[in-house]
Amino acid sequence: MTPVLELTGVAARYRGARTDVVSGISLAVRPGESLALVGESGAGKTTLLRLLLGLARPTAGEVRFDGAPLAPRDREQMRRFRRGVQCVFQDPYSSLDPRRRVGAIVAEPLRSLGLDSRAGAAPKVAAALEGVGLPADAAERYPHEFSGGQRQRIAIARATVCDPRVLLADEPVSALDVTTRVKVVELLAELKRERGLTLVMVSHDLSVVASLCERTAVLEHGRIVEQGTTAQVLGAPGHPYTRRLLDSVPRLP
Repeated sequence: MTPVLELTGVAARYRGARTDVVSGISLAVRPGESLALVGESGAGKTTLLRLLLGLARPTAGEVRFDGAPLAPRDREQMRRFRRGVQCVFQDPYSSLDPRRRVGAIVAEPLRSLGLDSRAGAAPKVAAALEGVGLPADAAERYPHEFSGGQRQRIAIARATVCDPRVLLADEPVSALDVTTRVKVVELLAELKRERGLTLVMVSHDLSVVASLCERTAVLEHGRIVEQGTTAQVLGAPGHPYTRRLLDSVPRLP
């Protein structure tokens, strides 16, 4: 099966930096699977997510979408890519424009991709909000009227309104309290199951990874040191760094 997203020998360096942020990265994401990227802060997880989103370009290697090299100047390919790959960001407070009503926020992918007019988008927005457990009249309200968990549901509705194939999530529950985290993780699992979504998630929370992701890749200093099934990586880690990550997880006495 052709991976929907693939990194082959990828390295990336930010402008002005002397060293690569990530290097030697080879990673394949197959349709319908869920993959977690884990590691300490500064390990390169978010940089990998930016590469997979097409927001950063590699300084070496290749990013592929449906088996073809991702070409930012290929407008037709990028239009398919933008519709097929959407993102949920970490902070539900800063990722939603406070000046716009929720309906306009959720409809933004439909308008920017030319999929629907403002009037035509309304039923899809209502369905997307219902799909994340929010009432249709939420479309007429502003983000500040909602709790953090509800705002993240709005962000998920925005990411799924155009029926993407891949959802990339950057620490989607880290800004939420424990009870709300559980509910949002359950929502992501339900959306993945019902829609056949492919999920790539950056997370520090190994309990979230264990409950949501089938595969895990562990990053240390910009390199993948271990990858495999989540049960294998977290249950019987083969690399000392992975064992240190697991040992650092707080446990009740």
